[in-house]
Amino acid sequence: MKRWNLILILIVLAVGLAIGAGFSMLHNGLSAHATPTAMEAMLARNARKLAIPATARNQHNPIASSDKTLQDARAHFADHCAACHGNDGGGDTMYGKGLYPKPPDLRLPETQKLSDGELFWIIENGVRFTGMPAFGGTHDSQNDSWKLVLFIRQLPQLTMEERVQMERDNPKGPHEREEDQEEQDFLGGAPVQQKPESAHHH
Repeated sequence: MKRWNLILILIVLAVGLAIGAGFSMLHNGLSAHATPTAMEAMLARNARKLAIPATARNQHNPIASSDKTLQDARAHFADHCAACHGNDGGGDTMYGKGLYPKPPDLRLPETQKLSDGELFWIIENGVRFTGMPAFGGTHDSQNDSWKLVLFIRQLPQLTMEERVQMERDNPKGPHEREEDQEEQDFLGGAPVQQKPESAHHH
């Protein structure tokens, strides 16, 4: 009987998601700029909760929090996650704004109230029909994912000094790397190189 109840709930959720998606598409078209309706968000949260196995939800973080562990996690988050989630976890980034649904604000209760096991499962397995990829698959990735769980718990208390440090760990494009090198050269006493006139117009 319990199994049939679960199947019925899943069917109702699937139908609800389909109806919600239909209304959203009629109202917003296929634009990724749209904001999910309250019903879509609620149904998606419930579907995600049902998708995470109970054994995963009940897992406890095997990695103890320490200054070194959190420093490693901050650097990993800055390099792998901040492009969409932002260094502060708020999701206010160019890529984050272009996703549908938008990345959640990881500092808010909707994320913070998830269990360690749920956060770990999401990092490792991703979330279908969103921009969240699966990062799992290896023993090393599991260690990184558990460290990220510790860091996500710290996001609401992230300091300005930590955010500045994370900016140094963000991926950089060729232009930013060139500017960093010029800054290092200047601080090292190298003469300032005059850029060609055309470079100023790009």
